[in-house]
Amino acid sequence: MTNVTFGEAIRDAVRYEMNRDPDIFVAGEDVQYGGAYTEFLGFADEFPDRIIPTPISETAIMGLGLGSAALRLRPLLCMSKIDFMMVAFDEVINQASKFRYMFGGKVELPMVMQANYGMTLRGQAAQHSQSLEALFCHMPGIKVVAPSTHADAKGLMIAALRDNNPVLYMQPMRLMQARGDAPDGEYVVPIGKASIRREGSDLTIVSWGPVCCEAVLAAETLEKEGIHAEVVDLRTLSPIDKDTILNSVAKTSRLLIAHEAVKQAGLGAEIAAIVAEEGMDYLDAPIKRLGGPFAPIPFSPVLEAGYFISADKIADAAREMF
Repeated sequence: MTNVTFGEAIRDAVRYEMNRDPDIFVAGEDVQYGGAYTEFLGFADEFPDRIIPTPISETAIMGLGLGSAALRLRPLLCMSKIDFMMVAFDEVINQASKFRYMFGGKVELPMVMQANYGMTLRGQAAQHSQSLEALFCHMPGIKVVAPSTHADAKGLMIAALRDNNPVLYMQPMRLMQARGDAPDGEYVVPIGKASIRREGSDLTIVSWGPVCCEAVLAAETLEKEGIHAEVVDLRTLSPIDKDTILNSVAKTSRLLIAHEAVKQAGLGAEIAAIVAEEGMDYLDAPIKRLGGPFAPIPFSPVLEAGYFISADKIADAAREMF
C-alpha cells in the first residue's frame, strides 16, 4: 500500500495499463500538461504518441473516442467535468451506448469516459458542480462507476480500461486531492460489485462518492448513540449490485439512501424501488432518501454548504427512522 492522492491513485492505474496494453491512449483538454488533478503527470514524456491534446470540444473528443474504439483501440477520454458531457450527449446516448447492440455484438466499444463531478464546496456553482449519474444510468449499454476510496479509484480504473464496453468513470472533485492508501501494482475492483464500508445491524445506508465518506462519519456518530449502521458503498452505479443491498437490508430492516444529486428522479429512487419490489418484507420502517434540493447548485459558499448532504444530515435522517 502507498499513501497517495486520489489523482495519484488514478495515475498509477492508467500508467500500469498503458504499459501493459499498447492500444490504450489518452485524449482530452490539457492532458499533455498532466490533467486537472495530475492524473497524467509525466505521461507526455513517457507515452509521447499516446497522449492526445484536443480542442475545447467535447463533441470532437467523443467522436474521436467512438471511432477509435470501434477500430479496436482503447481510448481514455478526459471529458473534464460531467456537466460538459451534455454537449456530447447525443454521441454518448445514441451512439456509444447502442453500437454493440445495433451491430449484433460484432463491434465492441472499449472506451472510458473520465469525468469530474460533484461539489467542491469552493463555489464552482451551477454549471460545474453537478452529479448527473442518473442520466447515464438510465441508458442500457453504458457502465457507470464512482469510487469513494483511493483503492477503489485505482481498481475501478483498471477494470474500466479492460472492459469492452463504454464506461463512465466518475471522479469526485471534492476527494481528488485528499490522501489515502492504494495498493501497489496490479489491483482490479470488479465492475458491478458494491462493498460494505462499515458493518452494522440496525440500519443500512447506501451511498457512493463523497457522500459515502460522509455516511461513514455519520455511522461513527450513530455508533456512540447505540445505532449500528451498515454503510454500503455502491461503487458501480450501473449495473447496480442488488444482492449486496438486499442482503444488507435483510439484516438491518431499515434503508437510508444518500446521494449528492438532486433527490427528484435521482438514482436513490431506483434503489428504493428495487428494495420495495424485491425486499419489502425485510423492512420495519419506510425507506428514506436524502438528496440535493430541486434547485441549481448555488455559488454562495453558505448556500452551497447547505445544499450538500453532510454527515450531520445523514445522522439526523437515521435517527428519524427509529
